[in-house]
Amino acid sequence: MDVLHRVLLAGLLPHDEIRHLTVREGQFHRVVLGSDRVVRLPRTPAAAARLPGHAAVLRALSRLDLGFGIPEPLAEGEEHLVLSRIPGVPLDDVLFDEESVAIQYTALLDALAQAGGDEEIRAALPHSSPDHWRHFASDVRAELFPLMSPHGRLRAEQELQALDGLPHLTDAVVHGDLGPENVLWETRDGLPRLTGVVDWDEAALGDPAEDLAAIGAGHGPDLLNRIRALGGWTSTAVTDRIAAVQGTFALQQALAALQDGDDEELADGLTGYR
Repeated sequence: MDVLHRVLLAGLLPHDEIRHLTVREGQFHRVVLGSDRVVRLPRTPAAAARLPGHAAVLRALSRLDLGFGIPEPLAEGEEHLVLSRIPGVPLDDVLFDEESVAIQYTALLDALAQAGGDEEIRAALPHSSPDHWRHFASDVRAELFPLMSPHGRLRAEQELQALDGLPHLTDAVVHGDLGPENVLWETRDGLPRLTGVVDWDEAALGDPAEDLAAIGAGHGPDLLNRIRALGGWTSTAVTDRIAAVQGTFALQQALAALQDGDDEELADGLTGYR
């Protein structure tokens, strides 16, 4: 960490010793974990420009009682966002009990679905555009195809064609990046208890299949199928939507990295297409 960041963090996290802080590198931000606060430092100018919008979404969501913790914005600057720290760790680090985890994930998704009917939330969050996937496919073809091998372009084309039949849904709040690293847990009485969800940068009103797809990609099909059974998301239509969205994850990463100028994440996202 450079000297300027150290000076900044010393002011933002006055109760913590800089040398003891935990730093995590995300696709768009460097996240510094203090004892009771988290500082997000954007990695690119584009990520910095999005900070005010992210703070507005968090303020809107934090007024709801969703049954789990959401970071609260505490201070904002042009190059940083300070948030309250949600206790807990990703599920890999706590005792895994599939039934308990499935029940709590189902409750999480149910809460987000109900939040999608809140008028203030609907006013604060972006709505998924009817042309979202069409624009995504067009951008991938224009910007990423030149970086792919012929075999990679064929694979990507098949994945993009699966998006053509996706319906336009905006009834639920969709986290948009509900991977295991963004869902925090504690162990209580020998069982995992969901404490909070972080990194709401991609939150929007959209299709819950996107969050189900992320859960499946992060935890595997067995847990996903149990969640789907508990929540009633078992139709063939939901299955097809989940599969279509999962097929785009690497392309989403690569396109966002290219547009943000992040060469490392771009290379990682294109690994299977070169």
